[in-house]
Amino acid sequence: MKMEIDDTKQVVLQVGAVLKRLRKEKQLSLEDLSEISGVSKLTLGNIERGETNPTIGMLWKISKSLSIPLMALFSTEKSVNLSRAGSGLRIAGDEGNWVIEPIFQNANSEIEMYRAYLQPNSSYIPEKHHQNTTELATVMSGMITINVNNESYTLNEYDSISFSANSAHSYINTSNNVVVLHILLKYGI
Repeated sequence: MKMEIDDTKQVVLQVGAVLKRLRKEKQLSLEDLSEISGVSKLTLGNIERGETNPTIGMLWKISKSLSIPLMALFSTEKSVNLSRAGSGLRIAGDEGNWVIEPIFQNANSEIEMYRAYLQPNSSYIPEKHHQNTTELATVMSGMITINVNNESYTLNEYDSISFSANSAHSYINTSNNVVVLHILLKYGI
């Protein structure tokens, strides 16, 4: 289910080119973007040149600082899109216990959809998302606890939850099985 090296390199190059274009459209230098995103100028330059594979945490910081949906960094504009589980782009969290597969990548959309996989006996605490963004999660397989602003919600298979994505939140899998989620982000940018 892993991407081939050539596929990964192509995605990394694409993200770099899109980031550079978006940064220039907003008339920001690498130093300006570094200051507002908290990502070092060196790292941003490496991303733009396709020399590094950024983590999801870095990508969230960058997209938030540019006031764009996360998937705008992966823009592939097509008239028909097909997303098959386990193939295509996969982005891992910093510790590798959280992996997302963008289902649809449209730079002009206010909605993004992902398949997310949380490894057994692990948790994931994402960066706070953009202001006025709603996160909707549906459990497709397994059981998970989602904490939102210090409140815990246990979701079973096919249960769904909706909350402000800018709230402090985390996903916790205490089972011995991978939990599969569908996550939708609705941006109010």
